[in-house]
Amino acid sequence: MYDVVVVGGGIIGGAILRELTRYRLKVCLIEKQSDVAMGQSRANSGIVHAGFDAPVGSLKAKFNVLGNAMMENYAKELSVKFKRNGSLVVAFSAEDMVTLSELKARGEENGVTDLKILDADSLFELEPNISKNALGALYAPTGGIVCPYKLTVAVVGNAMDNGADLYTNFEVSSISGKFGDFTISSQDGQNVKTKIIINCAGIGCQKIANLAGDYSFTIGGRKGEYILLDRECENFVKQTLFFTPSKKGKGILVSPTVDGNIILGPTAKEVDDANVLTSEEGLKEVQEKASKMCENVPFGQTITSFAGTRAFCDRHDFIIEESKSVSGLINCAGIESPGLTSAPAIAKFVVEKLVSSRIDLRFNTSFNGHREPTDFFNSLSIEQKNQLIKEKPEYGKIVCRCEKITEGEIIHAIKTNPPATDIDAVKRRTRAGMGRCQGGFCQPQVAEIIARELGIPLEKVTKFGKGSYLLRGKTK
Repeated sequence: MYDVVVVGGGIIGGAILRELTRYRLKVCLIEKQSDVAMGQSRANSGIVHAGFDAPVGSLKAKFNVLGNAMMENYAKELSVKFKRNGSLVVAFSAEDMVTLSELKARGEENGVTDLKILDADSLFELEPNISKNALGALYAPTGGIVCPYKLTVAVVGNAMDNGADLYTNFEVSSISGKFGDFTISSQDGQNVKTKIIINCAGIGCQKIANLAGDYSFTIGGRKGEYILLDRECENFVKQTLFFTPSKKGKGILVSPTVDGNIILGPTAKEVDDANVLTSEEGLKEVQEKASKMCENVPFGQTITSFAGTRAFCDRHDFIIEESKSVSGLINCAGIESPGLTSAPAIAKFVVEKLVSSRIDLRFNTSFNGHREPTDFFNSLSIEQKNQLIKEKPEYGKIVCRCEKITEGEIIHAIKTNPPATDIDAVKRRTRAGMGRCQGGFCQPQVAEIIARELGIPLEKVTKFGKGSYLLRGKTK
């Protein structure tokens, strides 16, 4: 019997799981996919929002500002890259300039500090590649960037290091019982028992709530498509660039990533399911809008495009509450943007306010919130690298030439919580396959290492779990 089961292995579920391990509780996370960070936390812009956009008094505004203030130390504890690069909301009309003043006032009321409105000259000085049609911008220096999937892997891994359990490939098919004695069952016959359920299933939150007997909200899906540029474009922009929001939404952004790429997107198209297919129409929209934001966008340096579906709910705000109809069910639903930014603060609130109202919390005196970095090799000096190679020769073999990832780092990812068991899981942890060739050269070697370390036939290695096999069998 678990004290708490968290459903959903994204950044919200992972952050809550880690927060729970600060206390003497038996806890686990269940995830329907083969790995964590495979939903909204995978196809995510990675923006740490300043907090000027959310409506005053909303949960989005509250947790955005709190989470932004926590993020720098949070990422540092978990050895995840974070950069406070600043955000710019760019105006292209007189009407936009009026909106910037409104955003500034709203942001200040939300508690965002150091907001400034820049004229065109000041804007061009900060961002030389911005469109010459720009009239000015709202500058938010507290905005930042982080890698969403690495942060998710880190929080779940740190939680597991502190005693939490993880069940992957666990797609919930039924929930029975009541507070203090729930049973959660999967399609393939797995069962877990728990006193409390925390529903963090993203686009699946409505399904989980319904299975438990809560029909109080509706979740929809909004697909976003992205284009990613090579690291050779690293200095094309330095801040995160947003269009001034309109009634149609915020539009696409142009932003650096913490790993040196430039990300363009996302689009916003409502869909019926977790659609992750890119489209000619969607990518064309990204190109057109990015070209409106910046001069001479280097689309020739595109290395990949991808899509993801993010959840939104009919309440138009975060849902973070114990269900009124099912005692012991805590819903964290409709956590769209700025959910990534808000995650540390949401986790703290859920555990300290909602879980504590149902279970007496006693501190776990052995809790260790620090995690060793997983992508440390390239940060070492030549002397340190040579010493490590002497001790562990696998660090002397480069597998991914684009990103200079060694066999040692891949083995480390397979053996470290949460363990990487497929090609994309290794990619998310090490960046092997994220360079210009997108795994064209290193993928066979990565597959061989996975098969060897897990003790499985090469034909059983998958790209992203659930039947995504790379090989059918031997030819000779």
